[in-house]
Amino acid sequence: MLRTLSPQQLTIPHPQQHLGFENTSELLDRLPVSWIGQADAKVAAEFGLNMQHPGFHLLVLGEHGSGRTTLMLEAMQQAASSRVAAPDLVILHNFTSPEKPLALYVKSGHGAQLRVEMERFVRQLAKTIPALLADGSAASQPSPSDVSGDKEISQTMRDAIIQMLDEQLAKLASFSKELISDQSRFNRYTSALRQDVLDNLELFLPVQDTASNDGDGILDSFLSRYRVNLLVDNRDITFAPVIYDDDPTFQSLFGGYEGSSDNNAVADFMRLRAGNLLRAHGGMLMLHLRDILADQQNGSQILEKLHRVLRNRHVQIEESAGASGQSSASHFAPEALSVDVKVVLIATRDEYYELQETQPDFARFFRVKVDFSERLKAEPESYQAIALFVATQCQQLGLIHFSAEAVGRLITVLQRVIDDQLRISTNFSLLKELLLESVAVAAQHHSVQVELVHVNEALAARQARHQYSEQQLRESIVDGELMITVHGREVGQINGLTHIDLGDSSFGSPVRITARCYAGSEGVINIDREVDMTGPNHDKGLFILGSWLSANFSQLTPLSLTASLVFEQEYHGVEGDSASCAELYALLSALSGHALPQGIAVTGALNQHGQVMPIGGLNEKIEGFFRLCQRIGLDGTQGVLIPSLNQSHLLLDADVIQAVEQGQFHIYTMDHVLEGLALLTGISVEARNHDGHYLTETLMGRVQHTLENFRKSYLNNAGPSRI
Repeated sequence: MLRTLSPQQLTIPHPQQHLGFENTSELLDRLPVSWIGQADAKVAAEFGLNMQHPGFHLLVLGEHGSGRTTLMLEAMQQAASSRVAAPDLVILHNFTSPEKPLALYVKSGHGAQLRVEMERFVRQLAKTIPALLADGSAASQPSPSDVSGDKEISQTMRDAIIQMLDEQLAKLASFSKELISDQSRFNRYTSALRQDVLDNLELFLPVQDTASNDGDGILDSFLSRYRVNLLVDNRDITFAPVIYDDDPTFQSLFGGYEGSSDNNAVADFMRLRAGNLLRAHGGMLMLHLRDILADQQNGSQILEKLHRVLRNRHVQIEESAGASGQSSASHFAPEALSVDVKVVLIATRDEYYELQETQPDFARFFRVKVDFSERLKAEPESYQAIALFVATQCQQLGLIHFSAEAVGRLITVLQRVIDDQLRISTNFSLLKELLLESVAVAAQHHSVQVELVHVNEALAARQARHQYSEQQLRESIVDGELMITVHGREVGQINGLTHIDLGDSSFGSPVRITARCYAGSEGVINIDREVDMTGPNHDKGLFILGSWLSANFSQLTPLSLTASLVFEQEYHGVEGDSASCAELYALLSALSGHALPQGIAVTGALNQHGQVMPIGGLNEKIEGFFRLCQRIGLDGTQGVLIPSLNQSHLLLDADVIQAVEQGQFHIYTMDHVLEGLALLTGISVEARNHDGHYLTETLMGRVQHTLENFRKSYLNNAGPSRI
């Protein structure tokens, strides 16, 4: 049924009457609030974070601004707070196989103490042993050129040194007894260290050539093997670690080497650095899939290695250049380090579907899906939850509070984001931006709270900052460079509506669609499609149009028709099927010879039965056409014809609603494509006689008459063999 919408049907009233307060400061005793409209996501998140079995990692789906990152971090922190702190991880020199350093777990927060004790131990060696050797009578004096100390050390001196070492190592063992879980491994390490010192005592002999520091350099390089590499330091946390890697690279995730292997003063094992997977051992790690895939060079390799880590539950640290999968230090191969970490992967739905298609084995490790809703029902509970969010932000950011009318306006803006009178967007990132902008406007007016007028002014300012492209396009139409008219009637010509998305802003604009018809056999041709300027969705709509035309004139099929359709002065391509109704109207106008009003723009897609389907970008399309008509001059005949199924998506600006109220602009809805045709032509469209044929005076009757003439003409010129 064709309808003319009233001003009240073009938007919804502000919901402040459901809020129950005058100012958001009244809500402070009801804070805090979180997980607005995400009850199902919260249940899934808590389940996944508390599931301890390996392989149950979390995949969090949602769009930017939905709170997916902030809320998940809060949930991760809460889950981690009930778990014991993870141990520190230290790396020690392996005296029997230097290329395979030893990994040792130390009681949480005490790895740094072990490092300090080992540094003290090394300093004691560097101080005490050379002093003992210098005082010993058993050491012969080297020649001036022999700085290496080619001399013998007496057994007595060595014994003084099976005693000093034992005393120092006993202190070290006493200190580490309560800190190191694998005490036997540490004891084996200290025993090997003791023997290593005794086997290399000549390096501690005093250097006789004071002009050279080579001896000191050699000793420093040697002693570096006794140091402790504190790979994971958990002294600043009291529970399981929660790490958010917001710039993941191969090295930040899996670790790598620091410095150059040419630096002899630094042992290889001291160059090892942990990645966030090791730092998150015993806890959780959050990543954004987009951040990984954005690394054009290493993105797929990061995913592949992460897949291996999740499968094998250990991490192999490689040289930085090893992002290609090959370690540049083939002689140095640290042991793989076990890791127990729950990965929380953030992604949009499109990214998730692509991952499922390209990396199905990897995706299977994320068995818990946390799906963040993009919208919630427009009902009093939702209104109050959003008001609580506003109050929370005002308190946390130190902002002045909002009146109920101002909050109601913000809610309708969130509804406009998704073009839905029945639902509200969960894009709280955008809401926060609007809060700050509205507060800034209120501050300019020295207001003690944010009022409705301040929110409206902030919204107007935001629109003004993004209107340049639309303004330029509109002026091109006004100046006649783009041939669009919004007055009078034309045959085979109509204004369709396009939605132009520039990323940070979008707007609607009319586009002229024209049709020419003649006798032939090629059917309906879209010129834009013929030159590869259309997308698959538009092409689908065109085929449906052709199918509908043939079905409605089945007695004449195959149609002896060649018809060309074109989007005039469109040079950037056409996608979507929302212009298929307008294309059909231009075609039927050309076939019937009946003119169409240029002041009524059309948007809508039809199916094979002629039913009109809803389209996107509706509010921007209507407002864009309205602003053009307003700029050229409203005369009371202009308006827009839309699908009736889009009526609940209408949330139009006050200027449009006012013009409708004054009878200067009109919004029409249709269920069937022929209902719109009746509005545009003002005549009967498809009345039939008792035989089922269209009456001659109807528009479809005129179209049928033209098609019959085309058939006769084509037969006369081409012969019956062509039919």
